[in-house]
Amino acid sequence: MEDSVQVRCTRCKNVFRDRAKRLQNGYSRQCPSCETVLFFDEDSHDPNIKRAMRTARRAREEMRESEGVSARKAAAVPRQYGGRSAPNSRRTEAEDDD
Repeated sequence: MEDSVQVRCTRCKNVFRDRAKRLQNGYSRQCPSCETVLFFDEDSHDPNIKRAMRTARRAREEMRESEGVSARKAAAVPRQYGGRSAPNSRRTEAEDDD
């Protein structure tokens, strides 16, 4: 499962990667090659930004689904007790006197 998304710069057309969790409305980032600031918004007119936002949304959904599946599997597996089977060996002095 991929947690990063390819982003194409609108100015220099170079491609770089950023985490899907970061790419949400209002996020901005500089292009690593030309240092142009890119603003990420779902309603952007730039097709490169729209594509990156759409891909990031899908990646976040897939990550949530896989976390939910693993959590359900963990809840379905019964836990085994790995501790000591004998009763507690510590006794108080009052119990020893009896």
